[in-house]
Parts: sequence; structure tokens; C-alpha cells
Amino acid sequence: MTARTLPTLSAFTELLKPITWFPPMWAFACGVVASGVQLTTHWQLAVLGVLLAGPMVCATSQAVNDWFDRHVDAINEPHRPIPSGRMPGRWGLYVAITWTILSLLVATGLGPWGFLAAALGLVLAWAYSMPPVRLKQNGWWGNLACGLSYEGLAWVTGAAVMAGGALPETRSLLLALLYSIGAHGIMTLNDFKAIEGDSRMGIRSLPVQLGAARAARVACWVMAVPQVVVVLLLLQWGAPASAIAVALLIAAQAVLMRRLIAAPIEQALFYSGFGVPLYVSGMMVSAFALRALG
Repeated sequence: MTARTLPTLSAFTELLKPITWFPPMWAFACGVVASGVQLTTHWQLAVLGVLLAGPMVCATSQAVNDWFDRHVDAINEPHRPIPSGRMPGRWGLYVAITWTILSLLVATGLGPWGFLAAALGLVLAWAYSMPPVRLKQNGWWGNLACGLSYEGLAWVTGAAVMAGGALPETRSLLLALLYSIGAHGIMTLNDFKAIEGDSRMGIRSLPVQLGAARAARVACWVMAVPQVVVVLLLLQWGAPASAIAVALLIAAQAVLMRRLIAAPIEQALFYSGFGVPLYVSGMMVSAFALRALG
């Protein structure tokens, strides 16, 4: 059988992982809403920003991660495009570099702030996976970089771009930071399936460092506490209805967290599918609260 020299279209799509694009796209949209700017006046910027956050920058981060994680994936998930051979040779690296350049080109359409934000996001994407920095080598730093990039940076960029490049107001920055911190716990959910490979390859994810049970408890606290602070801030700012809505979303998450803590390895995917949507719903509720407060 002749060895494959070109990647298949399905392998290319799988490498960019469209399912992962939602969080930064959603966070950018939250920033757009929180800005208070009428969408009809700058809808082109909003659409371009969502495109940049998901199919460009986030997709780049996935390609970069899969290239530098190919040896770990050969243990944890050998069916992935690179270790399976469906993305042969150095094509994974070529895609990562090409998508980085394309992302920067698209970012020029968002002005100086959008370009700088995209550049920072791309730097974090490469620093997360590429030696010698390889932030993912330690779960505390790697998850923080992802949370700040996927949620906070995307939110702030959405708000700033819609406001013509002006720095978002303090309340918007606070919410972006809090939801970024909470996203640290969400990132931990992705690490439970990779404990074996991470341990063998020296990647100190939180499940590897703390054990699965303790890492699940830490992830739940990290997700919950910032949201509680959001509720308190919304009450202080005079948005009680939004505060109650976020509190109810937290309560629903707490029910699912008990299931996650009881069996983290088996339930991490379940929580990602049902608990995380509750978390990001609170983000949008908070964004609309800021919009209403003016």
C-alpha cells in the first residue's frame, strides 16, 4: 500500500476541530452585547470578529496543539488525524503556520485593537503547545492561558472593536476576567481523558498532579466561585433579575457537579455537554445586564 502524502479533507477539518470554536465565538458575542453599541451600526465588525475568534484563531490553536501533541495523542487518541497518518508528514505543522498567517490577515479588518488582540491570542496558542515554553506542561498555567484567551480576550476584543477601539468599561473588564478564571476549571475537563498519556509524557495536567477526584473538586470550585462573584456584582450594580438568573444557572451546575465529582473520568464529557452550556449562558445574561444598565 502506498503511503499517503496529502491529507484528506476530513482530516483537515478534524484537525481544526470546529466543535471547539464555540467558546471564543460566544465570548466575543458577549463582548459585543456588553459594549452597548447597536449591532446594526457595526454588524460587519461583529461578524468578522466572530469569524476571527472561532474558525481562525481558535482553529489555529487546535492545529498547533495537535502538531506538538502528536506523540501524546499516539497514546491517548491514536485515531486523531496526525498519529493515524491521515494528516501525513509535516502537514499538521504547515496547516498551523498557514492558519496563523491567515488569522493575522483577517485581523487587519478589525483595526489596531483587533489585530493586536488576535496577535496576542496566537502567541498564547503557540506558547501553550510549543517547546520550550509549552504552558500546557503545567495544568495551572496552561489552563489559565486558555481561559484568558478563549473567554477574556475574546470578550474584551468584542467590546473594544464595537466601541471603535476604546477600552471597555471597568464592569465589562471585571466580568471578562471572572469568566476567564472560571474557564480554567472548564479546561480541566478536557484533561481527564488523557491522564495515561499525559503521565507517560510528563505533562502535569491537574488530574495528573492532583489525582482525578481532587482535580474534579478543584475544577468545580474554580468554575463556581467566579460566578458567585458575578452574582454579587450584578446585585451591587442594580441588576437583581440578572443576578437571580445567573444564581439559578449556578444552582443547576451544582447539581451536575455532584455527578462529576463522583466519577470525574466517566462524567467529564457529560459535564462538558450539559454543565458548560449553563456556564456560558450566565456569560450572556451578564452581558445583557451591562447593556441594560448602560
